[in-house]
Amino acid sequence: MTARARTTWIVVALVTALAAVAAVAWYLTRPGPPAASPTASPPTASPDPSPSQTPPTPSAPPADPLAGWTLEEKVGQLIMVGVDVSDPQQVSYDAVTQRHVGNVFLAGRSQAGTGPTADLVTSFTSLVSDATTHGTPMLVATDQEGGLVQVLRGPGFSQIPTALDQSRLDPATLQADAGTWGSELAAAGINLNLAPVMDLVPEGTASQNPPIGYFDRNYGFTPDDVTSHANAFSAGMSGAGVDVTIKHFPGLGRVTANTDTTAGVTDDVTTRDDASVAVFASGIEAGAAFVMTSTAVYTQIDPTLPAAFSPVVVDGMLRGDLGFDGVVITDDVSAAQQVQAWSPGERAVLTIAAGGDMVLASADPGVVPEMVDAVVARATDDAAFTATVDAAVLRVLAAKERLR
Repeated sequence: MTARARTTWIVVALVTALAAVAAVAWYLTRPGPPAASPTASPPTASPDPSPSQTPPTPSAPPADPLAGWTLEEKVGQLIMVGVDVSDPQQVSYDAVTQRHVGNVFLAGRSQAGTGPTADLVTSFTSLVSDATTHGTPMLVATDQEGGLVQVLRGPGFSQIPTALDQSRLDPATLQADAGTWGSELAAAGINLNLAPVMDLVPEGTASQNPPIGYFDRNYGFTPDDVTSHANAFSAGMSGAGVDVTIKHFPGLGRVTANTDTTAGVTDDVTTRDDASVAVFASGIEAGAAFVMTSTAVYTQIDPTLPAAFSPVVVDGMLRGDLGFDGVVITDDVSAAQQVQAWSPGERAVLTIAAGGDMVLASADPGVVPEMVDAVVARATDDAAFTATVDAAVLRVLAAKERLR
């Protein structure tokens, strides 16, 4: 090797060596990852997949509580048929077995006592089956207010004083007494009392108020008396396992005729924010699960329809203003003179369309087939009305669940 070649080789070797040293120096002095925050948690390694782990199962949609119900069975839950306690008619039984009606009202007057009343109730509740009421238990109701409005008397039933006399009791005493009266009803198989009356009758006008004041059905004459005592009555009944129905919304305390016996009954005074409406708000806040609507016309609220048929009264005031989400039941719309201008079918359809849930056919059970047929026909042709029917049925079923 020549001297020049040897020199060139030495230079190349030195350059190569220096490059290697520089690479090592760069590696040792390169910037590292940012320091971890003193408060930061160290990263957690994902666990290795395990054969025993499976992806989460998507939640199933909630079951439809009305799945499997026929339209006729649904509509039957929205009717309450009257049963004459002294002479039950076959038409009342037929309403259950042929029209799927799921609720009965003991009407009239009886001195038979607890035993025979329980037997009568059983003759209807024993009809409950998949073929009649879709297996759903019945609401068994009556009017056990006191005074002249007391359907059931005789051995096992107390003589209940009028509401006006009840209002003179201390509320705690009244609640205890109502608990006794409720236990008597429960022993006979009754789970719903269409009471107490919460109509506000102005002082000094009772004798001019045929449906309420004339018969001392009112709990005094002031909002405080009505709310304190009617709510005490309700609490006693409910404590005994009997639900109550506050009535007659938005109030019959000012009318001068009885809707059962007279047509054209009108209240020209009561307004949407009246004190007589506020007493019902108190009853709802106290836990009433049922409200009965009157069939009077309230010209300051809706001059076109009886309250029970009025969307303004039922959906607007009761559902909207007062926030009531329980069961709305009509006063009797089978034989009441106030509603005879409408056919039985129209009465039933108007009730449901207004936001009501239950049509009371207490005095004349013979109109029930026409009522059922009309509601079924309307629901068959009108999807929106079908949805309204379903909503009403669900409220009725929820109320029945309370009583299980």
